[in-house]
Amino acid sequence: MSKGRAEAAAGAPGILLRYLQEQNRPYSAQDVFGNLQREHGLGKAAVVKALEQLAQQGKIKEKTYGKQKIYFADQDQFDMVSDADLQGLDAKIVALTANVQSLQQSCRHMEAELKELTSALTTPEMQKEIQELKKECAGYTERLKNINAATNHVTPEEKEQVYRERQRYCKEWRKRKRMATELSDAILEGYPKSKKQFFEEVGIETDEDHNVMLPDP
Repeated sequence: MSKGRAEAAAGAPGILLRYLQEQNRPYSAQDVFGNLQREHGLGKAAVVKALEQLAQQGKIKEKTYGKQKIYFADQDQFDMVSDADLQGLDAKIVALTANVQSLQQSCRHMEAELKELTSALTTPEMQKEIQELKKECAGYTERLKNINAATNHVTPEEKEQVYRERQRYCKEWRKRKRMATELSDAILEGYPKSKKQFFEEVGIETDEDHNVMLPDP
């Protein structure tokens, strides 16, 4: 046993007696061990030995239920409490419970408010954000002013006319390309050389030669 564990075991009776008197409720050795182990570093054997020692000395009471022993403070050391006193204590418990619930609710509200304030921008951050928005707004205003002052506006009718002409030209392009392909394929059926050589001799230039692609319809 280490020196620290030995010192804790030596002081165990006093610790356990004080704990049982303060709590004034029955506990098993396992309950006491579990409740005080972390705070005082008491081992299970030291707790059992100390409880048995206190019971033998008459400082606490011991009751056996089956295979389990229960320990509690000697009730003779406490003053008798009348029914009126018990009722008063019950009323005090009810009042304190209600007060605790009210405080818990207030705490939840304050926590929610704190979370909202924490996530919000600070005053300097807001001022900086406002300046940036004003600057951005001024840029858009200047851009809109230039657009409105321009003289090369395209009317919806002109735009529609351009789209119609584009569609017509692309349709004609597609038609002529198909006709040229069909014609060249017919010639190539009896031509003794390759398609590339035929195009070079005739002087045909394709869309691919100029990296041009027919737009989608």
